[in-house]
Amino acid sequence: MYHLNQTQPSLVQVFSIGRSYEGRPLFILQLGRKSRAYKKAVWIDCGIHAREWIGPAFCQWFAREALLTYKTDPAMRKMLNHLYFYIMPVFNVDGYHFSWTHDRFWRKTRSRNSRFHCRGVDANRNWKVKWCDEGASAHPCDDTYCGPFPESEPEVKAVADFLRQHRKHVRAYLSFHAYAQMLLYPYSYKHATIPNFGCVEIAAHKAVKALRSAHGIRYRHGPASQTLYISSGNSMDWAYKNGIPYAFAFELRDTGQFGFLLPEMLIKPTCTETMLAVKNITLHLLKKCP
Repeated sequence: MYHLNQTQPSLVQVFSIGRSYEGRPLFILQLGRKSRAYKKAVWIDCGIHAREWIGPAFCQWFAREALLTYKTDPAMRKMLNHLYFYIMPVFNVDGYHFSWTHDRFWRKTRSRNSRFHCRGVDANRNWKVKWCDEGASAHPCDDTYCGPFPESEPEVKAVADFLRQHRKHVRAYLSFHAYAQMLLYPYSYKHATIPNFGCVEIAAHKAVKALRSAHGIRYRHGPASQTLYISSGNSMDWAYKNGIPYAFAFELRDTGQFGFLLPEMLIKPTCTETMLAVKNITLHLLKKCP
């Protein structure tokens, strides 16, 4: 991140929005040509669940490719000239570190609980939207533990605070998970149609079509509650409820052959196809939608 900041200062800024439970900085990369004019923004986060390693790999890939192709790709130039991208390469930094050093399948944060020996909260069940309802657990030892209260996790609170502060210009929220090969949009917590369904559905349909054009990989798309399962207290629903009209969650490769243990040789193809989908959604934002 610092290297990108030093070598491309006109397009990159690095800053921290807080600290994790264990004291690690929560870094954000801001990509985009600096401009005095009002600019819409896209938020991208990866690694909210520690074991989903392909997520942080994609966030790093996105930043690298955006900067490498800025001068040669008209679409990328348009994106970085007209928008800001706030990229959080590793949301759950403590859990991610733990998944590299102790438990490859760790999912949660690493916060301590005063009453139970079990550590961590599911950072994607800790948001203030139908918190601790269906699809989340109130027991600290469960993988989907919602936490003692909404935004109890410093990582979640820091991101929620940042998005609240920037809500006027953040128009899209993209969160990267694994695995299932799906592109999901709200709602997760209930079976209901979002008010701007037409616009969001068209964007999702075009994105998965663009993704498939790279390597023939098929993604399902649709409302999360119907396409995947019902879950409450997640970041995508929260972003949508807080005024971000395009809120998506990607479930990247694969569909279970390797699962969380996606081999290294599949990082590049996964990232290249996902990049096409993200560019497609982003360019959709720049068009008027009723």
